Amino acid sequence: MDRSIALRGLGTLVRCAAAAGCATVAPVPYSEMASSAYMAPDKSDGRVPYRYSTPVDWRAYNKVILDPVVIYRGKDHQFGDMSNRDKATLAAYMQNCFADRLRGRFALVRERGPNTLRIRLTLTGAVTNTPVLGTLSRFDMAGAVYNGVQAARDGEGMLTGSVIYGVEIFDATTSRLISAYVTKQYPGAYDIKATAGALAAATAGLDKGADALMTQLN
Repeated sequence: MDRSIALRGLGTLVRCAAAAGCATVAPVPYSEMASSAYMAPDKSDGRVPYRYSTPVDWRAYNKVILDPVVIYRGKDHQFGDMSNRDKATLAAYMQNCFADRLRGRFALVRERGPNTLRIRLTLTGAVTNTPVLGTLSRFDMAGAVYNGVQAARDGEGMLTGSVIYGVEIFDATTSRLISAYVTKQYPGAYDIKATAGALAAATAGLDKGADALMTQLN
């Protein structure tokens, strides 16, 4: 693509995004997630719009069962026209990413027992990067201004993808739900690496989400 044409197109897209308030996919309390009836709106964290929590001493747990990632099939999914192959790629990345983080704090096990958590992850939606223009928006003047504002408020970068998923945490011995939330994760607005490749922003979002979960569990 000719750079001048790309930049002209980018300028138009930036103006449209600004006029529309950068409308993006917003998570919902997914009707077919078992914990959805328990979750309530939460405005304390812009990336976690719905949450359920109970008082819990996370340090009492030293083992975890990580269920296989579920790809959400409900009618209120937010994958758009994403291919099944891309969904499966994200689910596999998510499984490995979260398992790697959890190993730093817990023993990963397969059987229920004392001092054990069970975590179920449900991939409910994702948006791919906009090819070429997503990267150029970090260098174009109009895009730089827009992304600068987004970076200052931890918002999404211009023409960049994201991932949405649910986390449900149970006491493995009693099967009692002790925490659940829906979250939307995306890379920093100036993460250039996360603009290269259709799923790069979504996988970067999963990395951020896994780190956020470990912050909670620690």
